[in-house]
Amino acid sequence: MATVYSDDELQLTADVLVVGGGPAAAWAAYAAASQGVKVIIADKGFLGTSGAAAASGNGIMAPSPENWEKVVSERYRVSKDLANLRWIERVVEKTWLSLPLVESWGYRFPKENGESVRQSYYGPEYMRVHRKNLLRMGVQILDQSPVLELLLAEDGSVAGARGVQRQHQRSYSVRAGAVVLANGGCAFLSKALGCNTNTGDGMLMAVEAGGELSSMEASNHYAISTAFNATVTRGVPFGWASYTDEDGNDLGGYVNGRRDPSFLPNALLKGPVYARLDRATPEVKAVIEKSHFIAYLPFKKAGIDPYTERVPVTLVYEGTVRGTGGIRIVNDSCGTKVPGLYAAGDAASREFLAGLASGGGGPNAAWAISTGQWAGEGAAAFAKSLGDHVHERVASPAGQVGLRSESSTTATFDSEAIARGVQNEMFPLEKNHFRSEQGLLDSLAKLEKLWEQVQGNPKQDTVRDVEFSRRAAALTAVARWAYFSALHRTETRSEHIRVDYPETDPNQRYYQATGGLDKLWVRRDWINDETSTPTVLTNQTTYSVSKS
Repeated sequence: MATVYSDDELQLTADVLVVGGGPAAAWAAYAAASQGVKVIIADKGFLGTSGAAAASGNGIMAPSPENWEKVVSERYRVSKDLANLRWIERVVEKTWLSLPLVESWGYRFPKENGESVRQSYYGPEYMRVHRKNLLRMGVQILDQSPVLELLLAEDGSVAGARGVQRQHQRSYSVRAGAVVLANGGCAFLSKALGCNTNTGDGMLMAVEAGGELSSMEASNHYAISTAFNATVTRGVPFGWASYTDEDGNDLGGYVNGRRDPSFLPNALLKGPVYARLDRATPEVKAVIEKSHFIAYLPFKKAGIDPYTERVPVTLVYEGTVRGTGGIRIVNDSCGTKVPGLYAAGDAASREFLAGLASGGGGPNAAWAISTGQWAGEGAAAFAKSLGDHVHERVASPAGQVGLRSESSTTATFDSEAIARGVQNEMFPLEKNHFRSEQGLLDSLAKLEKLWEQVQGNPKQDTVRDVEFSRRAAALTAVARWAYFSALHRTETRSEHIRVDYPETDPNQRYYQATGGLDKLWVRRDWINDETSTPTVLTNQTTYSVSKS
């Protein structure tokens, strides 16, 4: 049996282990530490510089109280009746109340008339302040230490996690009373800015431990980018663009003066598309070059004047990072079905906030701030409830695929080839944006073959090999869950587009839970009342598929 155990494994203990290194993880670690418990946070990169938030910046859905009702109503409208009004209200209020904390830690929001304007943050500085605050509170930070699997106690509760440390070339384990998974969604290594640490590891770990996912059909978000530097996906400047084809013919692309989200996918299937930001006024140009500098930077570095020159544009796949699907949360503390396991930020399903629409930008930023704290507080309370003998529990590793194999052969699977195979099914617009039953079935058949391959021996010569083998398994697993969920929602709703079911079906007002490893399943969680629907729902139907 291949294994990731090593003789010099670092062994640590904590009350709460937080997995991840972005805003949700930082808020979770802060909230748990505020409850007086020992906290360790383990990040795949360097906490403060890794992840989508640290790479640029974000708006924040944090309206002043007099605007709460309007913002809550609009967010629910965008969800097409799938969001939960109570949760939207909770997120808006918690975010508004939390932002002054960041200011007290040293972050400087811009001022207007002497008052702080807390509507956005500059990612690098925002995360630097978070790291400094966590260290001040005594939180132990493990950088360059990707978590690969959870540890489970004999009663099925979470007892910690295990991973590898790149810089020390060793494995490590953290025995903990509770774990918060805040390690992001899955962008399938698309090179979207800051998203290559988001490879779905948390979703795989949660399902292995007995947890569930939800709304995974909302996993097909694409974002506009320049084709010559297809990584920066901040689309604000392109709201002032004119679009043309190869020959310079105007393609339109606007509805009632706003950019039509369905325009670019359809246009790109017909041929190259070019954009020129010639609709931008001098005032707009100033905003683009200052507030959205990361989006302007590719033009500047290439010596291109985007206001007068045409540039080719494309769509970059962002998956569940700006989509919605993720780990299903079952209570107000962001707990999962697994005792002691909590989820926050993009790792969790954002269905209560967004339905199947994108929560990208301000809503997701608010979700990270609020769910991070709720999860951290919930995890601390659970850890305290276990008493003084928490670390005496017998614990076993829950990970299997991509970490261990019963294969008797010495051959190992090619993790990079697996990742490319998954990308071949997830990236193309004609497969993932324009979905159909036959297309989904065809892709699922190919993904099943990739899943069979990752059941084999993982390469484990170095800690990097261990990490990449496990990553290949996570990418494959998330792709299967996404397409299996998409297959069973036979309608078009928000970002989930079925060309064979082009209308929104008012009778499909439910969330889709999903899970399973070798055998996938989908369950309908019906929504009865948007203002008070409990997070554990009833009237469920189950579908299954066997491994091919």
